[in-house]
Amino acid sequence: MAEIIELIQKSHEAKKHSYSPYSKFRVGAALLTSDNRVFTGCNVENACYNLGVCAERNAMAKAVSEGYKDFKAIAIASDMKDEFISPCGGCRQFMREFGVKWDVYLTKLDNTYQKMTVEELLPVSFGPANLS
Repeated sequence: MAEIIELIQKSHEAKKHSYSPYSKFRVGAALLTSDNRVFTGCNVENACYNLGVCAERNAMAKAVSEGYKDFKAIAIASDMKDEFISPCGGCRQFMREFGVKWDVYLTKLDNTYQKMTVEELLPVSFGPANLS
């Protein structure tokens, strides 16, 4: 439990680095690997909107670029008070690339959270095994 609280706190810290001058919608993510290493990411917007990068994909790309591909959990944070932040469809598919049996913590500004798995967020999904 303490591990998850710390992961959520790190996702809120990562949000502080968000580059979101257009939407003003800050998002941070903290990704926990199977060997307990944490990678953080934030959203990075671009004037050419479709070139922006979500916080979740940013954290996962950082981890993969350093040789980590086995994940236990990811926490996602935003400034929303009344609703839990949820990953976009593209991020759900990106997460799915690395398995369906790992946890996703959707948070609110007050650090409350809802725990789901990648499989729950993207049921009946297309993944690496479909290409074999």
